Amino acid sequence: MNEREHDETTRPAVSPPRTAPDAAPPPAGLRRELPAEVPAGIPARTPAPAEDAPTPPPGLTGRQRLAAGLWPPRVTRAQLIVALLLFGLGFGLAVQVASNSDTDSALRGARQEDLVRILDELDDRTERLEDEKQGLEKQRDELENSSDQAEEARRQTIEKERQLGVLAGSVAAQGPGITMTVEDTKGTVEADMLLDAIQELRAAGAEAIQVNGVRVVAGTYLTDSGNGVGVDGNKITAPYRFKVIGKSQDLEPALNIPGGVVQTLEKEQATVTVEQSTKIIVDALRAVKRPDYARSSSQ
Repeated sequence: MNEREHDETTRPAVSPPRTAPDAAPPPAGLRRELPAEVPAGIPARTPAPAEDAPTPPPGLTGRQRLAAGLWPPRVTRAQLIVALLLFGLGFGLAVQVASNSDTDSALRGARQEDLVRILDELDDRTERLEDEKQGLEKQRDELENSSDQAEEARRQTIEKERQLGVLAGSVAAQGPGITMTVEDTKGTVEADMLLDAIQELRAAGAEAIQVNGVRVVAGTYLTDSGNGVGVDGNKITAPYRFKVIGKSQDLEPALNIPGGVVQTLEKEQATVTVEQSTKIIVDALRAVKRPDYARSSSQ
């Protein structure tokens, strides 16, 4: 091997890196300051926790932490309004359920004969409504089929006027019915109790009612008046005597239903007597008052 080949063999394959000239300093404003090196013996600081985040006490179980998060409660205004609305709704439902339960318990505790009487009264009311419907249909057919419709209309008008006169109290009436006498020695009977009796009698089909010489009509009102009761401004005192014209088989059971008029008055230590009769005379009259503003639409 000659000297030239020896030099090429011993020459390194990669030339050594050249030392670069000193780099130019970074422009002003772009130079970063490196953080100072922390000595090995000093531990690094951890950031302080936020003041708003509560730190649970050490040593608590998961259940205790849950209880601490739920109490004391943090209630917003919207949550409070919703809670009040739900409370009102629940209270209304509870009252309605309680009232229905009272009615159901009263019927549940009634005797068998009382339940049969109530069913009979409902059947009688249905029958009365059906009879009234048939009567109106008969009048319509008579008007349509009559050869002299004007005369038939006049006849029906006169008959209707008599019926309305009985209801308005402008004419006397007689017929089958009952007489109810309420003895009130304790002075505990009030106007609303007598009003309940009148409404119950009307619902049972009473066509004419008279109380101690005062005719009861559609606009009758009752008020408490000292030691008695005022009926349309007329003071009446005990004993209160009701003369009622109607079907006695419907009127008397309506007064004696469980929790009805008779039981309510007897709870107030009053004595109630109901007598059926084939002839009841209601002769107290009411003057027909002309309306101030209402007029017949046919005029």
